[in-house]
Amino acid sequence: MVLLAREDDFDGWRDAARRLAGARVSPDTVLWQTADGGGDLFADPGAALPPEPAHDLRVPRAFPDLAESAILHSDPERFGLLYTLLLRLQQEPRLLEDAADPLVRRIEALAKTVRREIHKMHAFVRFREVTDDDGSRFVAWFEPDHHIVRATAGFFVRRFTSMRWSILTPELSIHWDGFTLTESAGADRAQAPAEDLGGDDALEALWVSYYRSIFNPARLKVGMMVKEMPRRYWKNLPEAQAIAPLIAGAQGREATMTAQQVAPAERPRTLGALAEEAQSCRRCPLWQGSDGVATGGCVFGEGPGDAKLMIVGEQPGDEEDRQQRAFVGPAGQLLDRALDEAQIERGTVYVTNAVKHFKFVMRGKRRLHQTPAAPEVTACRWWLDQEIGLLRPRATVMLGNTAIRGVTGKAGAVGALRGKPITLTQGTGIATYHPAYVLRVPDKDTAERAFADLVADLRVARLAADEV
Repeated sequence: MVLLAREDDFDGWRDAARRLAGARVSPDTVLWQTADGGGDLFADPGAALPPEPAHDLRVPRAFPDLAESAILHSDPERFGLLYTLLLRLQQEPRLLEDAADPLVRRIEALAKTVRREIHKMHAFVRFREVTDDDGSRFVAWFEPDHHIVRATAGFFVRRFTSMRWSILTPELSIHWDGFTLTESAGADRAQAPAEDLGGDDALEALWVSYYRSIFNPARLKVGMMVKEMPRRYWKNLPEAQAIAPLIAGAQGREATMTAQQVAPAERPRTLGALAEEAQSCRRCPLWQGSDGVATGGCVFGEGPGDAKLMIVGEQPGDEEDRQQRAFVGPAGQLLDRALDEAQIERGTVYVTNAVKHFKFVMRGKRRLHQTPAAPEVTACRWWLDQEIGLLRPRATVMLGNTAIRGVTGKAGAVGALRGKPITLTQGTGIATYHPAYVLRVPDKDTAERAFADLVADLRVARLAADEV
């Protein structure tokens, strides 16, 4: 019998599984238990684990992340299933690529359910303000189906660093005092602050007002809404009180909206208004983020509204997504240096991206950049075209292949288009390397040549923008 400290004890499972797998112990002879999960009359709690294996076990890169997620599931067989998979991987190293294998399918399903549950916790935790001896504290009640509370704690610490808060759940409670994260035993619903039915809680009133403002009756699909916001969460959501009347009045509101439809000439006529409208964009799935981790939001362009030179990149990166500004990360710093050498003041240039949301994949705690797909570039071109229409630049610099597609609507490669000014609907297009490409080039001489080419292309764009 292997006794783990907690239901989410991944480190304990990993250590025991390595020892057992190193000794080729059959899964049928191992009983996995947690400290609070009771015992088994026929298990031998005194049996020592085998020693550390002489050689490291080999597993695919995807296995640790898969196991770390699946272990958070409430399925009591998860530890044994993962150990069985670990043993099979020693003989079948490409097993994870077999999506039809029953064991792989089952564990993938566990991990997917956990990731979805983490996403729901991020989305549906609602704090209520209470007062204690140290002042205001925000307390939330949540009832997860799986063992995800510790796994989500870092998200709430980062999101609400300056707040004092507690999240109470039946299994475990976590608390943040502004400096230290602590744990305590699980709670019951009575220990959490009651819902403010009188509507005097300003935070709850804000949630309800926000929900009403974003509710679009013309796009109402009740089945999809319930799928994304399952009814089991409604009892803890202050905005849930607005759902029934909003659904009931949706048909009438849709008719009113149709009758009062905004004419094309009344669409936003300033870049600022356009940027504000883009924050609610749902034209492609990128706004949802990846693996339950949301993006910071739509990162719109910035610069003077009368700029004659426009620079279009691929998409915001990790730092841009965090700061909600275009070209502020490493690639942005290199672009600033190139602009300086080309004798262009960044403050006179409008900078934006072909895609406005950060596309990434999670690798542990890191968000790794992914190149946007053609449908995502096409969906976001709706915004880029409006930026160009409002700005009417004399010259547009396209940084990389994605920017070329975003501006022209067609696939194009920098290598084939560099040095060949393109006639656009608005002004001239100049294709050149993205600063991120220059940073990735491993060879120093090649990187220096690419940077020099970028500077030269910016000079050409500056001259094109200065033409009367």
